[in-house]
Amino acid sequence: MELISWTSMYAKTNPRAARISPRQKRVFAVAAVVVVVLFGGLAAWGATAHDTYGTSGHGCVSVTVPNSTGGAVLHYCGSQARTFCQASFRSGDQVSLRARPQCELAGLGPAADPETVAS
Repeated sequence: MELISWTSMYAKTNPRAARISPRQKRVFAVAAVVVVVLFGGLAAWGATAHDTYGTSGHGCVSVTVPNSTGGAVLHYCGSQARTFCQASFRSGDQVSLRARPQCELAGLGPAADPETVAS
């Protein structure tokens, strides 16, 4: 009695199981190149894209504070930024302490004249 392995049985029932045609190889190669280019482009975009909430300046304030999901960004511009900064210089909580340097970067420090700050 002859023992036949599962692989040889499968190959006998499906003779094209182990063969890939040159056309299929080209399709797989093109698909692999497209995936690599797509992920490479996304990585490059993520590394070089400008973050609108990243920095404070020109009358806008961005503050990153601890949150239950890891972190949250507080972003205010114009009159909301002035109100937020005035409150942060009057208070001593953790958010206010984190906001003060960002308010100064935005030109909204305690001595800032509201008329000279861009809205």
